[in-house]
Amino acid sequence: MFVLRGAAKLLFGSGNNQETLVELPQGQLYLVRPLSPKGYSELLFKDASARIRRTAQDYQYQLVVQRVYEEGEAELLAEEEGEDADIDADILAAERDEKTFLLDEALHFRVEQREGGDHVLAWRDLSGDVGDVYEFVCDTTISSALVDQFELAAKQCQYERKYRKPNTLATEEDLQQFEFFDEPPIPQASPIHSPAPLTRSIDSIDAMPLHSSNTSVKREKAIAGPSTPAKSTPVKSTPVKKERNYSPPKATVPPDAREVMAAEKGELHFYDFPSGAFVLQADSVTATVSEIGNWKYWLQVSTPDREWLGIPISSEINPVFNPEYLSFIFNQFTDDGSAFSWLLRFKDQPTLDRFQEGLTSALWEQQNEMKWAKIKETEQNYVLDAFNDLVLEDQHSEEEEEEEEEFEDAEDGGPQSEHYDTDEEDDDVEYKPKDIDTNKSIAVGYKHDRSFVVRGSKIGVFKHTPSNHLEFSTNISKVETPKGELFSPTKVMLHNEDRNLVLQKDGDPNKLYRMDLEYGKVVDEWKVHDDIPVVTFAPENKFAQMTHEPTFLGISRNALYRIDPRVSGTKLVDSQLKQYASKNDFSALATTEKGYIAVASNKGDIRLFDRLGINAKTHIPALGEPILGLDVSADGRWVLATCRNYLLLVDALQRGGKNDGKLGFEKSFAADSKPQPRRLALTPEHVAQFTHETGKPVNFTPAKFNTGTGTEETSIITATGPYIIEWNLKKVLTGRKAPYLIKRYTDDVKADDFKFGTDKNVIVALPHEVNMVDHTRLKKPTRESIAGDFLNAARRGSGNRVGGPRTPAVQRLRREDIVDSPY
Repeated sequence: MFVLRGAAKLLFGSGNNQETLVELPQGQLYLVRPLSPKGYSELLFKDASARIRRTAQDYQYQLVVQRVYEEGEAELLAEEEGEDADIDADILAAERDEKTFLLDEALHFRVEQREGGDHVLAWRDLSGDVGDVYEFVCDTTISSALVDQFELAAKQCQYERKYRKPNTLATEEDLQQFEFFDEPPIPQASPIHSPAPLTRSIDSIDAMPLHSSNTSVKREKAIAGPSTPAKSTPVKSTPVKKERNYSPPKATVPPDAREVMAAEKGELHFYDFPSGAFVLQADSVTATVSEIGNWKYWLQVSTPDREWLGIPISSEINPVFNPEYLSFIFNQFTDDGSAFSWLLRFKDQPTLDRFQEGLTSALWEQQNEMKWAKIKETEQNYVLDAFNDLVLEDQHSEEEEEEEEEFEDAEDGGPQSEHYDTDEEDDDVEYKPKDIDTNKSIAVGYKHDRSFVVRGSKIGVFKHTPSNHLEFSTNISKVETPKGELFSPTKVMLHNEDRNLVLQKDGDPNKLYRMDLEYGKVVDEWKVHDDIPVVTFAPENKFAQMTHEPTFLGISRNALYRIDPRVSGTKLVDSQLKQYASKNDFSALATTEKGYIAVASNKGDIRLFDRLGINAKTHIPALGEPILGLDVSADGRWVLATCRNYLLLVDALQRGGKNDGKLGFEKSFAADSKPQPRRLALTPEHVAQFTHETGKPVNFTPAKFNTGTGTEETSIITATGPYIIEWNLKKVLTGRKAPYLIKRYTDDVKADDFKFGTDKNVIVALPHEVNMVDHTRLKKPTRESIAGDFLNAARRGSGNRVGGPRTPAVQRLRREDIVDSPY
């Protein structure tokens, strides 16, 4: 298995300065000197990857070759080096593990396929003697299609450097000038001499890029167009699980179209799991968006001689438009639950714009069952913007981003428990759930360092220790109404300085219950209203649970109101009720520090109020998906909505006009403007890998900001299946691709939230476990982090982790990771 330093991005990825356009994940690097007395050839990197990387300057690109280490080699070198090794020497060693060349036509970069099928990349050594060349000999597992794509990208980059304009303007004739047919054949390299390995520090295995090879055995053949069969390589006889079929699924015959909403020409690329890159399938296809029935729509991609793919249009396709690269990335799901990713690239911006409006309008009509033409142009633009990779606001310094990267790449060592010794055998315990209930929800204390986890008709109480662990405190074993009826709370909210817990009982939507946490029992039953039910409820303001504030807010499907437990009879305050004649289907509620109110609906729209009893100041249009959860930053700047397979981040700050600097809570947006939206979703490539690993679609838990008095919101936490996912807010705002970290567990995550006052610790509830996770335990989404590095985690023996399965029924866990058996 190989470990690669650095983080490469996917083809047509984000616009940050260090993005990788294309990569050959495995090969050998030689320096060949056919005319030099220094020796014929030198093997520089026995295992290496080659990639083309964008630089910080426009139209400038680098050819980068990096050394790849075998698993364990880096750690062994680090041990030999010692912890007190000279930092400058380490930096120099790291630089020697990477060869970087400016992609200029002076390199005479060229590609050759030899008789045995080997692909060789060669370019001049401009600092060496006449005739000296670098040669990258591709591994036999690298497909011809990927090599061709690399060669094409190199030509396009040289074109941009020479003419200082986008390669989309280049013709085939323009690119032919970079083929260098007059060069002599590439000389044969032979490993006459290989320098001794350089000592260096290396990032952990979790830093492996998504599309690098992460296995030393022969990889699956990359799918693409015509390619040369790879030479057979003997491998050790080891048990191998059944390989997944990575080929594109067979296209279905398109249904009859009632109306064609868009039909545009472009390139079609398919995401290849083995190589981790988008591979060109056809350089000229027609992508057609059609209406095929009542609120039913279809996307078909075809050439005159072939149907490439056909899928129904719904939110399941996870559409992402990237204007910078004129591309559209989306998912395809097959009947057996497999997920695949495709990329369409268009020739120019007008073509992309036409296709985007056609597909977005089809998606919107499918979700809202209403014609796109009937909504205002400002609302159309809002919806279109939500699907773009936009930079929302606020420029951040490069120093800040570098600091964040350093923090993310920190050593994977969390604080150890202060209550147990460090002996691995003593730390490992066998755990098996002893009841049929599972954990369902979390309420995190603001006033006191406690968390409350609902499990059936029980509530577990956990103390937050100074070493950032959870310590089981007590168990409220029976949640009963004042009349002695046992029930399982469906919703909970801490109240009155965290001394009370407000509960809702399933099947009784008009009542709420107050639990006194000092006594551990329900002491009050509140009838809210005879006719108006409680869909959900929220504190009077963001930090009201830290105070003695007795009132709080509630919503029904078409009403927003205040609940005051002090009034006699029903607790709904009639004078502070905002009820709508039409059914708005409200679903979620959140408040700011000043008490501004955000209300979302199952229709997907959001209303912003500055106080109760009046019309909303701002109405944010729906994208169409039901909103399952809602959060607001303390200052009201950011509104965060959770949909099933994406989050929606909305900037409520107004710019320009008479209300410049005001929030949408305070003043209505002008008629010709709307808040800026950002649709936060896993990349289609990651969705495909998540689905492959779990067999389940993405289904997010309600997302939350980190919060605290005087604390700036910097992160967003949510979960889907066995993964917790943390978005970095600064990276989201600056348009970084995949600005999130993940951690995989062996079981599905039931609930998650930040510890109050910090973004460094996350409290996670699994079906039978509760633990506090340090931020450094989350990793960039790579093949390994998505698959789950349970074996290596157990081997490292680090704290705050859940081990991989030891047997199907028993998990091997550390004590501080486990809910005590009484709970």
